[in-house]
Amino acid sequence: MEQFIHKLTEDFSIPFQKPVLVFSTILFIILMAPLLLRKLRVPGIVGLIISGVIIGPHGFNIIEKNAAVNLFGTIGLLYIMFIAGLDLDLREFARNRYRSLIFGFLTFAIPLGLGMPICLYVLDYSGQTSLLLSSMFATHTLVAYPIVTKLGLNKHEAVAVTVGGTILTDTAVLLLLAVITGRAQGAGSFDLWMRLGISFIVFLAVMIFVVPRISRWFFRRLEGEKNSQYIFVLSVLFFCAFLSELAGLEPIIGAFAAGLALNGIIPTTSPLMNRVEFVGNSLFIPFFLISVGMVVDVKVLLNGPQALFVAGVLTTFALFSKWLAAWITGMLLRFSYAQRSLMFGLSSSHAAATLAIILVGFEIGIVDEAILNGTVILILITCLVATLVTDIAGKKVAIMMEQAPPIKQQQIGERILVPLSNPATVEKLVDLAYAFKGMKAAYPLYGLSVVEDNDEAEFRLTQSRKTLEEAHRYVVSFGGHFEAVSTIDQNIAAGIKRVARELGATDIVMGSNDKTNLTDLIFGKMVEQVTETTSEAVWLFHPVRALNDHKRLHIVCPQYSEKEPGFVDWITKASRLAAAMNMKTTLHTTQDTFVATVATITHLKLRFPVDFSPFEDWADFLVLSREFSTGSFIMVVAPRKGSVSHMPEVEQAPRRLAKHFNTYTYLIVYPETRHGEEMRDFSREFDPTLLEIGLNQVKRSATGISKMLRGKEGKV
Repeated sequence: MEQFIHKLTEDFSIPFQKPVLVFSTILFIILMAPLLLRKLRVPGIVGLIISGVIIGPHGFNIIEKNAAVNLFGTIGLLYIMFIAGLDLDLREFARNRYRSLIFGFLTFAIPLGLGMPICLYVLDYSGQTSLLLSSMFATHTLVAYPIVTKLGLNKHEAVAVTVGGTILTDTAVLLLLAVITGRAQGAGSFDLWMRLGISFIVFLAVMIFVVPRISRWFFRRLEGEKNSQYIFVLSVLFFCAFLSELAGLEPIIGAFAAGLALNGIIPTTSPLMNRVEFVGNSLFIPFFLISVGMVVDVKVLLNGPQALFVAGVLTTFALFSKWLAAWITGMLLRFSYAQRSLMFGLSSSHAAATLAIILVGFEIGIVDEAILNGTVILILITCLVATLVTDIAGKKVAIMMEQAPPIKQQQIGERILVPLSNPATVEKLVDLAYAFKGMKAAYPLYGLSVVEDNDEAEFRLTQSRKTLEEAHRYVVSFGGHFEAVSTIDQNIAAGIKRVARELGATDIVMGSNDKTNLTDLIFGKMVEQVTETTSEAVWLFHPVRALNDHKRLHIVCPQYSEKEPGFVDWITKASRLAAAMNMKTTLHTTQDTFVATVATITHLKLRFPVDFSPFEDWADFLVLSREFSTGSFIMVVAPRKGSVSHMPEVEQAPRRLAKHFNTYTYLIVYPETRHGEEMRDFSREFDPTLLEIGLNQVKRSATGISKMLRGKEGKV
């Protein structure tokens, strides 16, 4: 026993020395950091950097920054720049090249031009250090880009100009970095420029003419070899990074150029692109961010006012210079205040290139620890500011867009997926689904049964098929078409998401479940997991009585619901539901949204008369109970996070319905979001259902051990 305790103490001695323990600890941090900070709306990049500070040698010294950590960190840095080049929309840049040129010049020149005197005379740094810091101010990373994608603004002119300017300013900064590092290493001015010019021309020729041709030839020859294609992409990435270093440039320039070279070869929706982003966002990039945090010594900020002063000046000027560049560009291009704010939000975050510049400067001795730590503080604050400003300005731009919301004609081929688990609600869920789709729909109604992959999976799958058979008999009884799908998956939410994607489902109709367990408290209920990971319209149904036993449909929707992509879809289905059940309809919303809704109903030629009841204060949701009666059917529109009409108060509506309106039949709709446009950073790709599976497995293992011990005690 003593030997076991001694070995255990030795294995867990700080800092960790066992490679497996070090790697598993970092993976656990990559898993948990975004989850813990997601509720606080803190970007995942911030959480991972803070985690690196905590576990690093300047924190609790749990993991030391050894060669393995440095290797993975370097790979992650190159991967960031590679994906940045791979994701850029070069065609959009070409269409807005002149306007992007204006913004790219201003967002590079203003921070660089104003940063030099700030660093020279306010911070009292040398000319070389000041030039490096000024170039750091000029760069930016599109951390908040997924927000504008979620709002459907990725094709907006202001966004296109900002993205195009990013190409120009980041390229200029990286070239300037090569000049700074070359001079710091003692190269003469003439020799430096000659060597840099020749090597850059050769490097550019290889990237433009050689790499794309070889890549196209390779992908044609090995079209079906998915593994080989991914290995080839990695080979191109690191070869170009090495080639860049050989030419006297920084490896990150080669990684960025490799992304641009493969930009038009790898389709954005291809499985290969998915693999590239998945591996990078899941492992390499988080590893790099953690390694950055391990370099930070927070104690430096506590050594005196000078360190705090440096961090404050760097952060303040970084934000001000980017705001000034966006404001001047917006004035020249006659953008509105909201559009200028959107440009500032997108271009104000400093992350990948900023870290690269400062780390390079730190390694060659141009910057000290005070600047390094101040830069990390800058990254933390600018990422938070960028996320907040982009979210607010993006919603304003979406609301003020002059063009009407896209009116998509409803297709008779709607595919509705109905997960079935409770035999008591099968008929009511089927009735609701057919009220939505109609009897003449081209596609059948898809009934789904998902069973968790555990020791009881086969037994539960047999039981679930009986429920599907019951649903099939019920649908056939009134001449409908039904197709049963039963599957085993990691958990219910993962199975629903996968099958919905395989079938191309347009809507998911689910029954409510008011039970809550431990994993629900940590990760949210299953329906929340489904709505967060899918883009289809999700309908959560709480049936109390038969559908035809209702007299009035009460629709409660937030302001600007008419701006959402799924607006036409849910208003059309609501009209079908009211017509099928012969219910009168009252719309509880703001005056502007009501007028827009009536206009849409008229445009679509729907026979759907609606009465108006003003409602704006979602914090006082219970006031609606005055208008509900025994025969009321309540329908609440709950837009997903990041939508134009989303409000924090709306998130509480489902809980209030379950608590205070449990005796009413209610339907919560999470409208459709834009398909294929959910560009998320690595922190948003986190799937909490995976950790839930682990907790459930631990629970089952503990139960088994407990039974085994009790059995042994009985024998004794």
